Parts: sequence; structure tokens; C-alpha cells
Amino acid sequence: MDKLIIFDTTLRDGEQVPGCQLNTVEKIEIAKALESLGVDIIEAGFPVSSPGDFNSVVEISKAVTWPVICALTRAVEHDIDVAAEALKYAKRGRIHTGIGTSEYHIRHKFNSNQEEILQRAVAAVKHAKKYVEDVEFYCEDAGRTENEYLVRMVEAVIKAGATTVNIPDTTGYCLPDEYGEKIRFLKEHVANVEHAILSTHCHNDLGMATANTVQGVLNGARQVEVTINGIGERAGNTALEEIAMIFRSHREKNISTNINTTKIYGISRMVSALMNMPVQPNKAIVGRNAFAHSSGIHQDGILKNRESYEIIDPREIGIDDNAIVLTARSGRAALKHRLSVLGIQADQEKLDKVYAQFLKLADSKKNISDDDILMLVGKDRTETHCIKLDYLQVVSGFGVQPVASICLNLSGVKRYETAAGNGPVDAAIKAVKKAISNSDMTIQEFLIQAINKGSDDTGKVHIQVEYQGNIFYGFSANTDIVAAATEAFIDAINKFIC
Repeated sequence: MDKLIIFDTTLRDGEQVPGCQLNTVEKIEIAKALESLGVDIIEAGFPVSSPGDFNSVVEISKAVTWPVICALTRAVEHDIDVAAEALKYAKRGRIHTGIGTSEYHIRHKFNSNQEEILQRAVAAVKHAKKYVEDVEFYCEDAGRTENEYLVRMVEAVIKAGATTVNIPDTTGYCLPDEYGEKIRFLKEHVANVEHAILSTHCHNDLGMATANTVQGVLNGARQVEVTINGIGERAGNTALEEIAMIFRSHREKNISTNINTTKIYGISRMVSALMNMPVQPNKAIVGRNAFAHSSGIHQDGILKNRESYEIIDPREIGIDDNAIVLTARSGRAALKHRLSVLGIQADQEKLDKVYAQFLKLADSKKNISDDDILMLVGKDRTETHCIKLDYLQVVSGFGVQPVASICLNLSGVKRYETAAGNGPVDAAIKAVKKAISNSDMTIQEFLIQAINKGSDDTGKVHIQVEYQGNIFYGFSANTDIVAAATEAFIDAINKFIC
């Protein structure tokens, strides 16, 4: 079977989604899970973009053993120099450089012409080759680039030393047959194409990212650039789990990957929790409803033969029908096992902290879900906050003016305040503003999501706060939705005050 290289860009393209920013520790956690999953290449970041991205590439390079660690650049010498420095600890490093090749980019973005862009592309590849042997070149907006010019570009960068050439459908514009034909055209007309691997990188603006990627592979591409849960710019990228399971299900296509599919569910939930990106219930492969059957006809068919309505055994992606059910009577061993299934390795100190929080949650909820567990693990990040919520009491009801009383810990100083509002959440938010003596902030977005169902469920709150012209994101989860909203607001505030 032909080997399909899995290039994961969750930590680069996926992390560009507003509100999905991760710290270095969280990125390392995901990178290790990607390594365990079997990903061939991890795009760890865009080093020149920020000190945080630079440091993440450095630390991921140290933490991960066998996958190639890739750093993104523009076709700019300084970008490439910085990327090479960030990759100095990588066991196997790759520089991913490139430039826009469509007329939209050449004329309007660069105010240039095809020949000049071609020269810049070649120069970038040659410069990157001074640092690493493994150089990937991306033809940004290749989906809208005329094929004849694309052939010239691909041929030139391969001649300059590119070992992989990325053909992105940057805007998600292509139809599957068009994108497949583009890859086939390159395979047939680029004279030196056998010296490099063609890669797909498809966006989902028209809902065709996965279909385009599959057509790219069937027409000769042998690397796919994907993200966990399909997260990414705008409508997202091609989902790793979809590509892995498509070719696992269609073995007649003779395409194989290194992906250990039994770890898909765990890393899906990990990324969702750490990046504050809920997985839609009807999401293919990893959605809550992906293996749910409510129709009587379907249920009857499933009970008689699972394959009547399921082409994938849930156990293939890590969903165990006989999973241990966690309750208030569960011990540390059961919790540690569940964390392990979810791709989280916890030492004794971390396990003790999470277990203590788990017992409190289990006393207030009948059923503890995987999302609940990941939420508890994620609460560790609030320990470094300079503003913490120590106490919250809300009085509200029909015909009663909602009033919130709070106690904030401001770097060790206790501050008590009370405020009335147009509802319990509004009252709590106003009390927080009074406590920090700062009302110059506006909530732009407020989203509440239930993890499962029921009045005792954990509610997740995502909040977007504007302060001095900048946007900051906050997140929290709690069985008390007013507490979750208040903690999410405080989470956002910590990002611009601390």
C-alpha cells in the first residue's frame, strides 16, 4: 500500500482561530499526543510571529522524539533565519516557506509580477536549504492559481531543493474534481516532480476540504496537511480523523497511514478542551452523535448487525462501549485510567489535584463525562492567575432584583463587592468590575454550552471581552452557570491585567 504522510498543523493553523491560543505547556501536551497518535510531521508554529511561537517550536523540538518538527515562514530571509534558530533542538527539522502564487496575491497583495515572485520563491528555498535538508514550499492560494504558472513554480522550487511542495486551496474555493485535476496536472507536467512529494492543504469555506483532500490523494498527492477536529482559519481545515478513517475504511484505494486510530477520540477531546473549541454533535467520526441511533428502524438494524448502519466500529477510534463509568465512588486508579485513554499522563501530584476536584464534581453530577474530566485537568491553568474568584453568592428570582456578592483575590489582597444587575450573570460581572476598579471593558460575545444533558450538567462558558481596542478571550466550566460565567470573565481579564 502507498504511504500517506500525515502533516498535522493543529498547533499552527489550528491555533490561529480566535480564542484558541495555547501556552507552551499545553502545546507540548498536544504535541506528545500527536506523536502517540502516529503523526509524521508536526507544524509547531510560526517562529517569527511572536516570542511565544518561537519558544513553543523550541520546546516542542525538545519534547518530541520521532516526528519531523516543522516551522512556518514567509519567503523572507529573516523569517527563515529565525525558524532555523527555533528548530536547533529538533531531531528532524523542516522549514516550511512559501509565497502567494495566484493573481489575487501577486497583483493585489505583493503589487508584483509572476517572474519576480518566481525569483523570490527560488531564493527562499535556497536560503532554507542552507539550514536544513528538508524544505517544504507552499504555493499560497494555489487553488486559484492558473495551472501553467503553477507548473513553472513547482518545477523551479524543486530544482532549488524543495523536497515537498504544498498545493493549498487557501480559500476553500476549488471543487473536488478541479482540485484533483490540478494535482494530476502537476504530476503529468512538472518535469522533476518525482524528486518531491506533493502535499494537500485544503480549507473548508465551502464544506469541501475533506473531499478536495481525498481527490488530491487519489490523483497523486502523498502528504496531507490536516488538523484535529478540522479546526483552523475561518471554516477550518481538513480534519485528520476524517482522512485517517476514510482510507482505513476504503482499503481498496491502497493508501495507508501511520495513525493509531484508537487514539483519535482521546486527542479529539483533549484539543477541544484545551483550545476551547466545542466539537459539534454531528461532526463526522468524533461528534457526540456520530455513533448515536435514535430511529427505531436504525436501532433494530444495529441490534441485529452493527454493520447495518455503522461502517466504523466505535472501538476503532477509541470509544469503548464497556468503558469504566466514573462516579463519586471511583478511585484514583479509575480516574488515572480514564485520563490515559484521553491521552493525558498525570504524575501523582497532578492526579491528586484532579481527583480532589473530581470528587467535588461527582457529588453534584450523576454522570461524569470525558469532557468533564478534561475540564478538570484544564483548571490547572487558573492557578497562575493574579485575579482569582474566592467567593460568589447571587440572590435572584422572579420579581426580585438580582444581586451578586463576590470576594476577589487580587494577588493576595482580598476585595469584597456587591452589585445589582439585569440578571444574576450581569450582577456578578458588575461586581467584578467594581472589585478591580475598572469598568472600561465590554463583553462582545457570550456563549454557553452544555456538555451533555440534564439540569445537573456542567456548563461551558466562552466569553469575548474588548479592552482598549483589543479582544481577549476567557473560558470556564462549572455546574453553576453563573459561577462559570464569572470565572470566564475573570479568565479574560487576567490576560490583559496580569
